[in-house]
This record gives sequence, C-alpha cells and structure tokens, in this order.
Amino acid sequence: MARAPSPAAVLLSVHAVVFDTDGVITDSARAHAAAWKEAFDACLAGHEGQRPFDEEDDYRRHVDGKARKDGAAAFLAARGIDLSEGDPDDPPGTGTVWAVAARKDQAFTRRLRTDPIAVWPGTVRLLHVLRDARVPFAAASASRHATELLAGAGLLDLFTAVVDGNEARRLELPGKPDPALFTEAARRLGVPPGDSAVVEDALAGVEAGRRGGFGLVVGVDRTDTPEGAAALRRHGADLVVSDPGDLLISGAN
Repeated sequence: MARAPSPAAVLLSVHAVVFDTDGVITDSARAHAAAWKEAFDACLAGHEGQRPFDEEDDYRRHVDGKARKDGAAAFLAARGIDLSEGDPDDPPGTGTVWAVAARKDQAFTRRLRTDPIAVWPGTVRLLHVLRDARVPFAAASASRHATELLAGAGLLDLFTAVVDGNEARRLELPGKPDPALFTEAARRLGVPPGDSAVVEDALAGVEAGRRGGFGLVVGVDRTDTPEGAAALRRHGADLVVSDPGDLLISGAN
C-alpha cells in the first residue's frame, strides 16, 4: 500500500494550524463577491458618476476577509460615499453602512439556498493529512455562515475549534486585519500563536496573521499570478501557494 503523503516541512515546524474558511477551505469567495456586488451596486446607483463594484479588484482590495460591516465601510469610504453607520439591526437597504451589509448577507443567504458551495479538494487532502499527523487545526472566519458551510461539506467534525462570525460578534472581536479572530482560534487549540500557522487567502487575513505573531503565515493565491503572490507577501505572508494542497508537495515555497 502506498504511504500517505506527509505535510511539508514548514507545517511540521508548527504545533497547530488556523485556516481561514472562504477561499481557503470552501469555494465561497465568488458567491460572497457576487452578493457584495448586488448590495453595493444598489447603493452606487444613487450616487452619480460611480462605476459598478468590481467582483475581483474591489472585492480583494476592500472587503475580502473582513467582517461585513467593516468591508461595507471600507468600500464605501474608498468611493467617497459617506453613510451613517446605522445599527446592527438595520434591515437590508442602502441608507446606512449596516443596511448595506445586511443587504449583502441577504443576497448571500439566498444564493446558499440555490447554489451549493463546493470545497477545495487540495485543502481537504491537507486537512486529512494533518489529522492523521495529530496536528490540531481550527477554522476561523468573519462570516457567520462558516460553520454552516463546513457542516454542509461534511468537514465540521475534523476541526478542533471553529471561530465564525457569530462567535466574533458574541465575543466582540474586532475584524481583520486585527488578529483577534486568529488568536482566539489559537487559544482554543491551546497553542500559542508563535507556535501556530495561519493559512489565508485575503490580504487583510495575512496581515492579521503577521500582526498576531503567528510563527508561519501561508498566503493562498487562487489567481496564481506574480501580482497576487507579491501582494500577499507585502501584507505578511511567509510563503505563497496557489492551493493549500501544494503544501503536501516537497518544495512548496
């Protein structure tokens, strides 16, 4: 029988791993981007001269990896649109930052009912290898849907801990690039950040890993371009891979 692959030496140098969810474990980044476009374009329509939300560039620059309200605020500020913050209970709309964030969540939830979210096979292979190697790992995400998505994919039981957007709100954790989400996940694993790795595809996320003092920050560049990899390194990634499964290949860098 062929031997199971071993994790790359970089992961064997740490004692725990914290995985971002969207874009790293689940192939949900595109669904998030489409939901943001629906919400933002409705808001932009009321402001003359605004170009539509770009699902690649604007998403990556302003909202990817961030809590919904933080992402909404960052993009609107970048476009020079000054909305009042509003209240977390604001209904979906375009009148406040929280209302725009709620509209995005409404659009994303609707998509979940009609378009199942796939998982990245390479990441799933890595999760099973880490489990067999007895390396504990957690999932961390600003999305309140993360636990639901992991459960739907049949992966939830693999994780020692999950810190999703619901937990972040309950604990009043600040969003990325603040490292609180990741450090809380490391705390639940019982391993200091300096002895743990973060695997993340968002610029805000790799910056959070660096700020949190994690021993290894792995950037995931799904675009597989020199520009994408360079941006992740500038924000704090120690190494960049096009897929977490690449960490099972000797020589990943």
